[in-house]
Amino acid sequence: MIFGQDPLYVGDWLGDLGITLLKVGVAFAFLLVSVMLMIWFERKLISDMQNRIGPSIAGPWGILQTLADGIKLFFKEDLVPDNADRFAFKLAPYLSLVPAFLAFAIVPLGGDFNRGDGSDGVVRIFGHDTFLQVADPPIGILFFLAMSSIAIYGVMLAGWGSGSKYPLLGSVRASAQMVSYEAALGLALAAVVVQSGSFSTHAIVTDQAGEGFAGLIPNWNLITTGLVPFVVFLIAGTAELNRPPFDLVEAEQELVGGFHTEYSSIRFALFFLAEFMNTITMSAVIVTLFLGGPAGPALFLPEGWWIGTIWFFVKLMVFLFVFVWFRATLPRFRYDQLMDLGWKLLIPISLAWFLLLVGLQVAERERWSNGATFAFVLGLLAAFGVLGSMLAAAINHARADRIAAVEDANG
Repeated sequence: MIFGQDPLYVGDWLGDLGITLLKVGVAFAFLLVSVMLMIWFERKLISDMQNRIGPSIAGPWGILQTLADGIKLFFKEDLVPDNADRFAFKLAPYLSLVPAFLAFAIVPLGGDFNRGDGSDGVVRIFGHDTFLQVADPPIGILFFLAMSSIAIYGVMLAGWGSGSKYPLLGSVRASAQMVSYEAALGLALAAVVVQSGSFSTHAIVTDQAGEGFAGLIPNWNLITTGLVPFVVFLIAGTAELNRPPFDLVEAEQELVGGFHTEYSSIRFALFFLAEFMNTITMSAVIVTLFLGGPAGPALFLPEGWWIGTIWFFVKLMVFLFVFVWFRATLPRFRYDQLMDLGWKLLIPISLAWFLLLVGLQVAERERWSNGATFAFVLGLLAAFGVLGSMLAAAINHARADRIAAVEDANG
């Protein structure tokens, strides 16, 4: 069942349908308001970084500029190209927008995770025990992967259904980019699953709650998985979002506007909305998987579910800032560099690190001695070094052959 382990559905869950609808409504409203604020935040932050003014007219500090843009797009003329596949052309924006919201549904937004009595994260709403997330399916991580895979169909259908060559090139780039980075993203997620022992996002947050080593270091997966899966996930997630420096699918210098060149009015606004909604969703997922989600110490605050909500939003803002920082400072990759980074670096590194974590889990479960564990890790690292050297040599040899062939062809 999609709602999974949520205590709201332990008994006669049909009677608790109202709580579910309330959570869906709150999550949807939160995402829409967050997108509006995120667009304003990105414009303001980039303008500060690049010594520009940014939005300043519509509302205090220009905070209503996004609302003004939305109203303008809503009333603009809606165009459908003559050569377009009308059904695919109209369906594509929704296939980009809906998965972003569905993926956000599995993210825990709050709760007290400091109890340690088996009720971590449980809150009481109108006399019903539940989690502060729309759903907690036992396969939450697989659900997130499925939604991120479905979202690419919106970009592909937009390019193909437009009946124009530039959008088609953008959609082809998107499919190649997805294949390159989805594998690395999945391996980074697998490392978190191995460490936490669950596909449930709530269980992953619970596993990260509490004190870590010596009571000084947090028990976050960022640390316990050895940092590498986090870095891989952050890079691959940025590529999945098609955000700079990986926005090759809409490179205006090469493809006019990319996959949404032929879109206007509200359908273009849906793509615009989906991009920023995906950014918020991806940031929330990163916080959940690697930084403990809502889990955090009470400090000087009175205990309660709001502690988790405060921690979640503080961590979320950090990653939203990081994504804007990337956009403001990093130049766009060339397409061959984009493919090289995904296939030749991220996938081998994430696969090797995943095997290392699995080996350490086996060593802990089988209670190997410290000497045996050290010898195993040393041998595995040596094998990775040899294989990495062979891969690098093969890549360099192939590159040299291509350069020689081009030089021969040019005389």
